[in-house]
Amino acid sequence: MIYFDNAATTMEKPEKVVEAVTRALTSMGNAGRGAHASSLGASRMIFDTRRKLAELFHGEDPSQVVFTANATESLNMAIKGLFTSKDHIITTQLEHNSVLRPLYELEEQGAELTILQSDAKGCIRYEEFEKHIKENTRAIVCTHGSNVTGNLVDIKKVGEIAKKHNLLFVVDASQTAGVFPIDVQEMNIDVLCFTGHKGLLGPQGTGGMYVRKGLEIRPLKTGGSGVQTYSRRHPDKMPIALEAGTLNAHGLAGLNAALDYLKETGTPFIREKEQELMWDFYEKVADIPGITLYGEFKNRKRCPIVSLNVKGYDSAEVSDFLAVEYSIATRPGAHCAPLMHQALGTVNQGAVRFSFSHYNTREEVELAVAALKDLLG
Repeated sequence: MIYFDNAATTMEKPEKVVEAVTRALTSMGNAGRGAHASSLGASRMIFDTRRKLAELFHGEDPSQVVFTANATESLNMAIKGLFTSKDHIITTQLEHNSVLRPLYELEEQGAELTILQSDAKGCIRYEEFEKHIKENTRAIVCTHGSNVTGNLVDIKKVGEIAKKHNLLFVVDASQTAGVFPIDVQEMNIDVLCFTGHKGLLGPQGTGGMYVRKGLEIRPLKTGGSGVQTYSRRHPDKMPIALEAGTLNAHGLAGLNAALDYLKETGTPFIREKEQELMWDFYEKVADIPGITLYGEFKNRKRCPIVSLNVKGYDSAEVSDFLAVEYSIATRPGAHCAPLMHQALGTVNQGAVRFSFSHYNTREEVELAVAALKDLLG
């Protein structure tokens, strides 16, 4: 199979990730739940993973890295744990349902929600953020990169706006963590939400968030913590305050190994390889009659994503043809980003998304282009 669905999850993982998970499954105990070697080993590995993530994101303290199952859980924890029915929150039309649905729930409870519109290419105007700030505005919540178009958001610019107006800034880095540089301090990010199974090259079931020191989030879950057992209240010290229950230590062992791989290989190398493949594919399909492309391609820096439609075909039909006839994996449909499809005019047809990994090759790109031409021919 030729795998071009890396924006959903990276299929090919570094060998050391697989080895780390396998080793953990046969040797790792429950972190923080004992003084024996297998429990202490898990605790040390988990702290080491926090440290590596804090270093990657330029965080000030590893204890501010909280582990979750995925970015969806992270975003729910941040949104439901920071805001109330009295708040006004600004977000964008680019967002995934992991952002939109928790915000809609808040809106139903009385909170005010402003969704900045994008143009037909999926771009937002940054001056619109300030235009919609009012007295009870509490935060800006936005993605770093669209999972449909691949367009990047200048989160440093948005962070400056948030800081200027004393607003909280929550960032969804699902499509960018591990690929694009993120500095939570320089970019004025209060909460960075990420998943482990995409650009970070870790296993599914891993994710987390970096929370600025001093910022308190109401926990989404409470329960076992391994400490303060006789207290009726869940501990409030980070990161335990937001980590009730047993962590996915086996998955985190894989994420730990993936972070080593990223550092050894170099995220600039990975990013440049992925963008090179993406641009090669884009330039080859852009002039094919009958193909419509979505997104802004003037900026060379973008997520390694190309979404398209083939005239006369539903996106699911195209993906099915590619899978059955050429063993090429892509993603059709709405990609859990309904407002983005409204902006692009693809609500009924959806879009076929090609998303690239540094493990892909130019030969695979050539075959994908040939397959589209075959479908049109």
